[in-house]
Amino acid sequence: METDINRLKVVLAEKKRTNKWLCKQLNVNPSTVSKWCTNSSQPDLETLVKISHLLDVELDDLVNKKFINSQQINQVSDL
Repeated sequence: METDINRLKVVLAEKKRTNKWLCKQLNVNPSTVSKWCTNSSQPDLETLVKISHLLDVELDDLVNKKFINSQQINQVSDL
């Protein structure tokens, strides 16, 4: 069973960005970003929106579509 709710680790690698870079951009603790990348915890929706802007990707690129439907994505994309 797949348990990866977010694709942050994959997208960071695709964009050639590091956890450390993201920590600095969001002003959060490195352990927080590490937990997000390993899916042991999840960023809130507002933070996901910020991350999508920082990485210049669509919000749905950061989320495993098995865990959220397109209507929910469209609702938070307006944030």
